[in-house]
Amino acid sequence: MHIVVCVKQVPNTTQVRINPETNTLIRDGVESIMNPFDENALEMALQLKEKHPGTKVTVVTMGPPQAVDILKEAVGRGADAVVLLSDRAFAGSDTWATSYALSTAIGKLEKPDLVLFGKQAIDGDTAQVGPGVAVWLGMPCITYARAIEIADGEATVERLYEDGYEKLAVSLPCALTVLKEANVPRMASLRGKMAAKKLVIEPMTAEMSGADPAKLGLNASPTRVVKIFSPPPKAGGVKWQGEEPEVMAQRLVDLLRERKLV
Repeated sequence: MHIVVCVKQVPNTTQVRINPETNTLIRDGVESIMNPFDENALEMALQLKEKHPGTKVTVVTMGPPQAVDILKEAVGRGADAVVLLSDRAFAGSDTWATSYALSTAIGKLEKPDLVLFGKQAIDGDTAQVGPGVAVWLGMPCITYARAIEIADGEATVERLYEDGYEKLAVSLPCALTVLKEANVPRMASLRGKMAAKKLVIEPMTAEMSGADPAKLGLNASPTRVVKIFSPPPKAGGVKWQGEEPEVMAQRLVDLLRERKLV
């Protein structure tokens, strides 16, 4: 079985600042990490590899040259092969163009039985790339997966909802987006770290992937970011205490009526 995991290098959102003049993220000096949800997708692939001998796990990312860091981290954790899709032609790609570019890179690999993604990236929160790649590849896609079992060319997947979950059966190949509830990602092993340290990763360019230049980059992206800004700080609230619950409840009702909210 061949499993492809798509990962993304993202800024650590606890350190993100926004340029007030350009309304863009200030990435200089900000630590970059593997998208946390993608860690769960990778862990799901590695667990399947342990259950099914002979399984190969390939990790793919699209990004600047420094994105090799998360690929080496993936190797340290147990990935068998990695692909860095990197070219100035990809600059400015939105989710539509990104999913197309990733699909062309995956198309150059050994045909996958399973393509895994984190449920979304923490820097964009669109949750669109996984399903988008699946469409380009012509695969069925199950989102919000928390568990998977594979047998006889079929995957049984638990898809989580707010009030429960459902079990779905789908024939391979297929794509999944994976939740944090699925597992606890492992740390890189010492042996894995040593192997990753020696790894030389040559980027795959747009030409090498066979991508249509007209479908790449900012000009090909239908999405336009008009403005990005930090949310205003929350105003201080009112705290009531020291009275009986019935009294405070009546005060709340009176306040809501005064503001014509009830």
